[in-house]
Order: sequence, then C-alpha cells, then structure tokens
Amino acid sequence: MASSNGATDQVLVEAKSSVRIFTLNRPKQLNALSSTMGSGRAFCAGGDVAKVVQDIKQGNWKGGADFFREEYTMNYVIATYSKPQVSILNGIVMGGGAGVSIHGRFRVATERSLFAMPETALGLFPDVGASYFLSRLHGFFGEYAGLVGARLDGAEMLACGLATHYVPSERLPLLEKALVEADSSDPAVISSIIDKFSQTPLLKKNSAYHRLSIINKCFSRRTVEDIIAALESEAAANKNDEWISSTIQSLKKSSPTSLKISLRSIREGRLQGIGKCLVREYRMVCHVMLGEVSNDFVEGCRAILLDKDKNPKWEPSKLECISSEMVDRYFSRVHDDNDWEDLKLPMSPNLPAYALSKI
Repeated sequence: MASSNGATDQVLVEAKSSVRIFTLNRPKQLNALSSTMGSGRAFCAGGDVAKVVQDIKQGNWKGGADFFREEYTMNYVIATYSKPQVSILNGIVMGGGAGVSIHGRFRVATERSLFAMPETALGLFPDVGASYFLSRLHGFFGEYAGLVGARLDGAEMLACGLATHYVPSERLPLLEKALVEADSSDPAVISSIIDKFSQTPLLKKNSAYHRLSIINKCFSRRTVEDIIAALESEAAANKNDEWISSTIQSLKKSSPTSLKISLRSIREGRLQGIGKCLVREYRMVCHVMLGEVSNDFVEGCRAILLDKDKNPKWEPSKLECISSEMVDRYFSRVHDDNDWEDLKLPMSPNLPAYALSKI
C-alpha cells in the first residue's frame, strides 16, 4: 500500500505523529482493490475481479493468481501487525474490503456501514481470510452471512462481532483527531479513546440477527442441501415469514459449486489460524480461475458485473450434480502447472506505527 505524490494515487498515505493514515482512493470504482492500490461512499467494494476475469479470458489466469497472492499476503500482514490497526468502516465494506479491515484489531462501524461477502453470487467463495473471521462469529451466523451474501448494517456488524465499536459518522473527525493526538500504539489506550466516542446502536426490527436461533438451527447442518431443507421446513411452518423465503431464494440463485466449497471452507476455518486459512483459500481461488471443475466465476462476473443481466447460467446447475471428489479438488494443490506454488506468507510482519485506515 504505497503512494506517490500524484493526483491519481489509489492509496493516499499521510503521517501524523506516530500514526499512518491510509485512505483508499478509487471513488468511481467504489474503492475496488487493484494491484496498485477511496474516498467516496464506499470504504471498499471488494477486489477488482472484473480485471481478473479479463485476464482469465485472455488465457492469463496467472495474472489473477499474482493479484490474489499479493492481496492475501497483505491480509496476513494486517492480521499479524505488531501495532494495532483502526479501520473506520464508514460505507460499503464488501469482499476484499473486509480483507483490508476486519483482520485489524479495531473495526469502527457507523450508521453508513454496509457489509457483505457476496462471492457465492459471483461463482467465487468468501475469501481474503473470510473463512477465518466468518467462522468465529456468534453461533453459525458466519455460515449464514457467507453463503447467503447477506447485507449487514453497522449495528448488525457490531452485534455479530465483525465490528468492535460503533461510532456515529458525525463524530469520526473528532475520533480521528483524538487518536492522532494520543500519540500511542498501546491497544488499551486506543481502545479507551474509541470507547469515548462509541455508542450501542439498536438493531432494526427486521434485522437478521434477531433470527439467530433459526440461523443456528438451519446453518449448523452438515451440507448445503441439509441447510436448504431445514430452511424449507421452517418456511412451511411459518408461511408468511419473508426473511426465510428470501434466504432460501438467495441460496438457490447462487452458484451451487460456490455454495459447496464455501461451506467447507468456513467449516475448516474454525479449526485453523489465519495463515492456514489464507494458504487454503489461495489454493481454492487458483482452482476457481483454472475452471477445471466449473467456470462459474467467469459466468457470475459476466452476469452480475459486466453484462448485468443478473441471470447466470451455472454449470453444474444443481447441488446434487456436485460430487465430494469435485469439491475436494478445490482444496488440493494445483498440479496442472509446474510453476505454481502454494502461498508463502512472511514470518514476522511489523509496522513502525499504528495504522488508521479509512475512507
């Protein structure tokens, strides 16, 4: 995350006392992460997957592999910084945007926050270490958020554990000023400062977090098929429950392959550290780009991001057509290319001063 002094810098870097402030700066692209990386209404809408798909279509899947290698390495460095990071999530936080923020020690949500991991609708899977942080949310809320691509506001982010604090956006300038003036990298000091500006927001009446008992009951099931069957059973018993029916529809619209590998990824993440999660996810994303089992990633990006007809043609088209052997392949080493290597993560990442990442 470096910056020159030009007007088109994609990441703005500012030094104030012992603090380094990183501001994402691709507002027209909703701060989508690029290899060289904004301000605006998004913290970060995710990785620039349209560019990755373009490379795949041109026969250069390794270009995408290089992008994901750099992104996942950055996620690991953020997660293992010796100095605490404060992420101010004042806007859209999706996909890769979660990777550059949720792994930090302090995550400040606001009334403008909007979180989602929408990868299953794109033929991908919740990556950037999401199998680590989603699997550690309360109950089985992570499976729900990851498979459905549910959109969560700032209050829900705080309730489920994605955010550590909630601060109204109008108070952010004062918070940032206080953090800079504190001139301290002591987590206890930083936490106490953020606490002074924090509130405990009320969850909206229709919040999915109010459905945690149903979510735990259904999304704890062993397979995607079992999860959908459990939801359909709940729908039959609660015929006028729009939340249950919309959850079922979201699952049925997503890539069947993505749902299968995403559920296994989150379940494995419960038993792994962040490093192992990212190494595994790198294997998975390389298989996704190779398209040996399914080309759903290219098709999903076409339907949602490029042509925008919102009518992807998934192949395989049904969950029952996807065998356990097909799923296993996504979790294995890539053997089709002699130059491919597993993700190698740095041993001892350090940061000279605590970082403040924001819009």
